[in-house]
Amino acid sequence: MPGPWPGLRRALLGLWAALSLGLLRLSAVAQEPFWADLQPRVALVERGGSLWLNCSTNCPRPERGGLETSLRRNGTQRGLRWLARQLVDIREPETQPVCFFRCARRTLQARGLIRTFHRPDRVELVPLPLWQPAGENFTLSCRVPGAGPRGSLTLTLLRGSQELIRRSFKGEPPRARGAVLAATVLARREDHEANFSCRAELDLRPHGLGLFQNSSAPRQLRIFVLSPEPPRLSAPRLLEVGLEEPVSCAFDRLFPASEAQVYLALGDKTLRPEVTREGDALTATATVTASAEEEGTRQLVCNVILGGESRETRENVTVYIFQAPLLTLSEQLAPEGTTVTVTCTAGTRALVTLDGIQAVTPGQPAQFQLNATENDDKRTFFCEATLEVDGETLSKNGSAELRVLYAPRLDDSDCPRSWTWLEGPEQTLHCEARGNPAPSVHCARPDSGAVLALGRLGPVTRALAGTYRCTAANAQGEAVKDVMLTVEYAPALDVVGCPERITWLEGAEASLSCVAHGVPPPTVICVRSDEKEEVFEGLLRVAREHAGTYRCEAANVRGSAAKTVTITVEYGPRFEELSCPSNWTWVEGSGQPFSCEVDGKPEPSLECVGSGGASEGLMLPLVSPAPTPRAPRTPSALAPGIYICNATNPHGSVVKTVVVSAESPPEMDESTCPSNQTWLEGAQVVALDCVSRGLPSPLVRCSKEGTPRPRPEGQRVSRNDAGTYLCVATNAHGTDARTVTVGVEYRPVVAELAASPSGGVRPGGNFTLTCRAEAWPPAQISWRAPPGASNIGLSSNNSTLSVCPPGFCGRASLCDGHLIPLCGRRAEGKWGAPTSSLPAGPWLWIAVGGAAGGAALLVAGAGLAFYVQSTACKKGEYNVQEAESSGEAVCLNGAGGAPGAEGGPEGAGSAEAPAGGEVFAIQLTEA
Repeated sequence: MPGPWPGLRRALLGLWAALSLGLLRLSAVAQEPFWADLQPRVALVERGGSLWLNCSTNCPRPERGGLETSLRRNGTQRGLRWLARQLVDIREPETQPVCFFRCARRTLQARGLIRTFHRPDRVELVPLPLWQPAGENFTLSCRVPGAGPRGSLTLTLLRGSQELIRRSFKGEPPRARGAVLAATVLARREDHEANFSCRAELDLRPHGLGLFQNSSAPRQLRIFVLSPEPPRLSAPRLLEVGLEEPVSCAFDRLFPASEAQVYLALGDKTLRPEVTREGDALTATATVTASAEEEGTRQLVCNVILGGESRETRENVTVYIFQAPLLTLSEQLAPEGTTVTVTCTAGTRALVTLDGIQAVTPGQPAQFQLNATENDDKRTFFCEATLEVDGETLSKNGSAELRVLYAPRLDDSDCPRSWTWLEGPEQTLHCEARGNPAPSVHCARPDSGAVLALGRLGPVTRALAGTYRCTAANAQGEAVKDVMLTVEYAPALDVVGCPERITWLEGAEASLSCVAHGVPPPTVICVRSDEKEEVFEGLLRVAREHAGTYRCEAANVRGSAAKTVTITVEYGPRFEELSCPSNWTWVEGSGQPFSCEVDGKPEPSLECVGSGGASEGLMLPLVSPAPTPRAPRTPSALAPGIYICNATNPHGSVVKTVVVSAESPPEMDESTCPSNQTWLEGAQVVALDCVSRGLPSPLVRCSKEGTPRPRPEGQRVSRNDAGTYLCVATNAHGTDARTVTVGVEYRPVVAELAASPSGGVRPGGNFTLTCRAEAWPPAQISWRAPPGASNIGLSSNNSTLSVCPPGFCGRASLCDGHLIPLCGRRAEGKWGAPTSSLPAGPWLWIAVGGAAGGAALLVAGAGLAFYVQSTACKKGEYNVQEAESSGEAVCLNGAGGAPGAEGGPEGAGSAEAPAGGEVFAIQLTEA
């Protein structure tokens, strides 16, 4: 057993270190200068904000201390050598708080600096003029009241997003606040309706704060251009009362034309013009009507207003009254031979002239008489009145028509005795008679009473041909005349004589004949339109090759007519194997209808019905079934079997038997291929448990993801086989894939069995035992301890056991996942129970004690250590640190106690290993 000298040496070294450290500290205190400190020393605070100041000193025992400032205080916190105070509602631009302490009859001071900043909350742009003439200067002015410090402020005047001027106020005093920026800007035409604004930037980033920006509300500038030239006024120089006259006013070189206003007025009467704008020009048009009260000279005014300025033009207009001459007839409707008087009058200042006969003086009428004859009927008389206004001679005319009554006359020039017309073009049938009142003319056929529509535009038809009697009549008498009408027309082939479509039945006798209408009677020839160009004549027996298109042409001296005739040959239904197979394979889920085509004209209706078994009465889905109320939709599943297909048209029916077989694509689900499968390590597994439904039977191949080849059959299962597999089933109708997760289970294997700390445990100290095992499913770990062991703790998953004081001396074993701590003196091969814990070593007491009396305690500690090492285990106590440092530990693969033990621990029983488990133990031996 080693002597006590190593412990004594450690105690002496500790005492020497403590004494040296104390002397060094006393020396440092004697030489250290005293100071006061204020934090933060320099601060920038938003106006109205708050700040905590920390005032401190290194004086060991200051007599008093404080913080001098004119700012409002909200709270204070104190310590022996420090003081913290909150300053609130800081508004002064600059203050200097002072931190002071009284120490060793000296006053220690620290002076700080607090400045405030004010964000540019208000950015104001001085209002712009309502209208600004282009080419003239205007002033942009911006002010930012209260923002600061001004030295960190920058103002920018902008046109839209374009910077016009930018100014920084660097170098301004820290206490300066607010700023003003003004600029003179030339108004340009392109600046019309442009937005001008001001942007303020307070840059406090050099002080550790951010960049504060704000902009004024944009103000819109309105630019205008107004030519100095007056408007161009267009108006009549003379204006007659009661008449509407156009007036226009035009103006060029103005901008913006849409904002210009136009004012038009005649005397005191305001007109309502219609204004049209094109580019930089406008035109205002209106109609003016003068009243009798406005007779005389009046002023017409045009005024154009834009941007608060105006341009005006005035012209004189003479308003006058001039009535049209009045022409009267003594007999407006005079019988032939009557005397008629014609008279013309006008205003008092007008001079009239009637058919070349001038009145003697202005204001006097003009007049003459005549004897009415047939030639005077519809004669027009003219009267002219002249009036001089403002040096200009004006004239107006008047007229009147004389009607003379006489009996009708039918002349050959107006109503010929013989008419020859060509059928087709629209013509107006004329048979006119002279007479007043206008005679009514009526032409009708004496034999049938058919009437000619005289005077109307209409087509000439052959039905109009014949002899007509025309009668003209009015109140003065009547006239009668016979007229012959002849209508000539070219040949025509109508539907009755030559139908466009003809249907024949195969095997019957038929002939193609077309009858044409025309004068003289036309000849008709029908020729086939294909390459054969054979002429169709006489009776023949109908065959399918007779179907086709024929051209029939009729001709006479007036022209010709042609028509296309289509001949259709119909026949009964017929099945062909290529178009309707007798054996058909249905793929389940494909929705594919059965293709069965039937030859026949007209197209036969087709229906396939099951004749027995599972398909009894079921309808077979067809690609293009004939319209029938029983036609089914394409099913997703179809019963195989025998189906009878029946094709029918008006010329017969035919039956065919179809055999349908069913196949299906691959299909896997959870029942045929579970998505989660488990193997046992070491077992011999042939393949994954995966099969697939389908016809023909699908081939299933499974391979692990990331592995190009399938797993070899017969290979024993290892942990590397765990993972995700892709199983693919394939047959002639497609594929189906499924992902399978394979898990491999294996027995527990202990990966770690260790004690901590590994360097030894002091008497009365702690130690832990760790057991970590690898297994799937995860292993369950448990520990076995002797009765009454209250100083043992387990982790949440039972993998770590902690032993707390009192300390252990002896050996502990781990068997079958249970901990058996054994402690005591070895006696006749048995382990006794622990008696008591070791006291703390004397070196502990030296470490926490002072330097005084250290030498005496070292001697006493050395003696106590010698006593413990020589007598402790004789009393049944063991040095745990030295026992563990021996490093004796064994693993027991099986049941039983620790190797080398003559018997099991008393009262603990033996450790038994369960099936499939492993038993491990740790033995702690005495030093």
